[in-house]
Amino acid sequence: MPDSERHVRLFRNGRNQALRIPREFELDADEAILRKEGDRLVIEPVRKGRLLARLATLEPIEEPFPDVDEDLGRMDDVEL
Repeated sequence: MPDSERHVRLFRNGRNQALRIPREFELDADEAILRKEGDRLVIEPVRKGRLLARLATLEPIEEPFPDVDEDLGRMDDVEL
């Protein structure tokens, strides 16, 4: 078995199937995303605040933002 694998036993916790995550596989997060890919389960940590940190590293966009509402009517003309 490779170093990145560990044999674990599954058990029941109420109506849920569960497993204990060995210390060497602990996630550095309080929440995780679990998804199924075929017969595999993939667990990914949810890391909060990373989007803002990533956006701060991006270069500013030099081109002007398009006027997306130029063809819209005036708000005063909208009937509710």
